[in-house]
Amino acid sequence: MKQSRRYFIRNTVVAATLLAVPSLPMSAARGTVNSKNNKMRLSWTPYDLQLNHTFTISGFSRKTTPVVLTRIDYDGLTGYGEASLPPYLGETQASVITFLKKVELSPFRDPQQLEEIMAYLDGLAPGNTAAKAAVDIALHDLAGKMIGEPWYRVLDLDKQNVPDTTFTIGIDSDELVREKTREALGRFNILKVKVGGPDDRRMIRAIRSVTSLPLAVDANQGWREPSQALDMIGWMKEQGVVMVEQPLPKGDLEAIARLTQESPLPIFADESVQRLKDVERLRGVFSGINIKLMKCTGMHEAWKMRMLAEKLGMKVMMGCMTETSCAISAAAQLYAGMDFADLDGALLIGNDCFEGAKLEKGKIIASGEPGIGVKPTETLHFGRA
Repeated sequence: MKQSRRYFIRNTVVAATLLAVPSLPMSAARGTVNSKNNKMRLSWTPYDLQLNHTFTISGFSRKTTPVVLTRIDYDGLTGYGEASLPPYLGETQASVITFLKKVELSPFRDPQQLEEIMAYLDGLAPGNTAAKAAVDIALHDLAGKMIGEPWYRVLDLDKQNVPDTTFTIGIDSDELVREKTREALGRFNILKVKVGGPDDRRMIRAIRSVTSLPLAVDANQGWREPSQALDMIGWMKEQGVVMVEQPLPKGDLEAIARLTQESPLPIFADESVQRLKDVERLRGVFSGINIKLMKCTGMHEAWKMRMLAEKLGMKVMMGCMTETSCAISAAAQLYAGMDFADLDGALLIGNDCFEGAKLEKGKIIASGEPGIGVKPTETLHFGRA
């Protein structure tokens, strides 16, 4: 019975992606639900992540990342979720909580009605993608626990068949860049370097003084001229760089398309791609897309983005913000078979309050427990205030 439920969910999600029609209610996977006395109860708590190092990218630096953790209780089970709120998303703990107070899940009979519930959330207010992701992740955790399966198994994925995760090194002094690089040795098989500033070559040379590991680079829109970007990409390829994220401003699609055609390395969209509606218009502009749960409202839409991008012949990457193991474990359910991964968010903080997916030989491996496979490691006080 569990296997039939699993494949029902997988096939309806795939159909909704490829045929552009709504999926059937997920409750059909379970048969009759005794829901008269069972209602989903959503609660939340703000939490501040403490970064191990000051994190600097093209444009700003920070030492903390605010998040809002969510919990949905139903029929004796609990699902956990998370909204991570880096500055560029434009959401705050206050805005997330304001959105969550509008959410009323009682009209839905079953947490497995993912398509219907996410459509309802999208209709509550525009934007608020991280807030919506916090509900989506908790729903997936809860639905997976109801059928007793992790989501990678629901989607028929091999949790071991995943790309190495990058380890991110922000813009910094040579001394700190070398220190961060040494911390990664023996744990990671590829590093990610934040570039897009005036000292990109210096950063790469500092890393190369320590290791010859492959590198990915993320310019965060920091390069302004296509000729500058192409020159830098050519030089970086000689230094062992294997891919480039968001080299130019997100709206300059014509220039990015020309750069992608001329670039010796694959070019991935980050800021240029947010949600499912963005994917098709980026075909031919970028080599691939970086999918992040906080940008696209969570796992439900992330899976659709992956399926559509692959159908269009684009490469796919699973990324993250600075997050606890809750959101990282959710992303880890979806990324088997992808081309690249950047799922080090929980490894960059000193106060992770969840246990879930683990770093194993340079890869983030899902736990195998039902749902997204997480449990809190400290007492968290959830409420609705």
